[in-house]
Amino acid sequence: MDASKKYFTSRLLQWNTDVNDRHMPWKGEKNPYKIWLSEVILQQTRVEQGWEYYNRFVAAFPTIMDLAKAPDTQVFKLWEGLGYYTRCKNLLATARYIADECRGQFPDQYEDILALKGVGPYTAAAIASFAYNLPHAVVDGNVFRVLSRFFANNTPVDSTEGKRFFTALANELLDKKQPGIYNQALMDFGAVVCKPQLPLCTQCPLQKKCGAYLTGMVSNLPVKEKTIVQRTRWFFYFVMEYKGRLYVRKRGAKDIWENLYEFVLLESPAPTDMEEVKRSPGFKKMLTKNAYTAGPISKIYSQKLTHQTIHGQFARLHLKNAPELEGYEAVTEKELELLPFPKLITSYLKDKNVSLNLL
Repeated sequence: MDASKKYFTSRLLQWNTDVNDRHMPWKGEKNPYKIWLSEVILQQTRVEQGWEYYNRFVAAFPTIMDLAKAPDTQVFKLWEGLGYYTRCKNLLATARYIADECRGQFPDQYEDILALKGVGPYTAAAIASFAYNLPHAVVDGNVFRVLSRFFANNTPVDSTEGKRFFTALANELLDKKQPGIYNQALMDFGAVVCKPQLPLCTQCPLQKKCGAYLTGMVSNLPVKEKTIVQRTRWFFYFVMEYKGRLYVRKRGAKDIWENLYEFVLLESPAPTDMEEVKRSPGFKKMLTKNAYTAGPISKIYSQKLTHQTIHGQFARLHLKNAPELEGYEAVTEKELELLPFPKLITSYLKDKNVSLNLL
């Protein structure tokens, strides 16, 4: 290892010992189940948001066997609001695999951890190093940013070449005797010092040899080559009530919000209003020969996802007869409270101006 690399590793560990006071409930944890749980929650989620969910999951499911035995609906309800629900689906699948195939014992080798559903190289390295002190470097957005800046390397971090290069570099820099401590120090450093915006360069212990700082390139690194194409969708929901029950369905695979529930839905290609919706074939088919009384139309609620933005409105309908709705089930308001919904719908349900005591 050359001098600059030795400097990087030693100074980072010194900073971790002398300065780093970042606290998180899973920090220093050795239980692989809890480490895995925290890492899955933190995928695509800020630490501040994930903290509360982690504590709730550990309280509800103290062991992986408890999680494996839990009903899907209970787990998804606890996950409600975190988004990226495939993580929750994989969480359950992996817990049940370990319970059934591994007799409840979490794998203790990197390759076996990596083979678990929903676990990628970053999560596998985190579990392997934190729980078992195995020498595998974590490589995430924080690590890409820190290494790209310190070594002034403009290889796009989201390219195949960039991922390969920075992963190899991270493993070369890794302190093999204390990989868990080193990995946590590097992630903390990226989160609190070498931040994406407004990094604390004047307080940085690596400043003297940081290539980006010395060449004025901090704001230009890391480089990314891909841009996300955004899609906009318009959902019109009907909160249909008949004899004190509301109609909902569980969303299926191959679209957003798999395994979450929703009210009766009509999707339109553009913004619409109730009068236009009434004239649509979909609405007429749903309410053939069924009289109804309409309540107020809600404001527009929005939810931004990685590749799309969803806009939704809600109309309340009190039906005179039971509707013929394929795939929907009638539930009471109490049963409704136990079901997991996407954030768009929970925002509507939690709105102080909304009441489900229909008409």
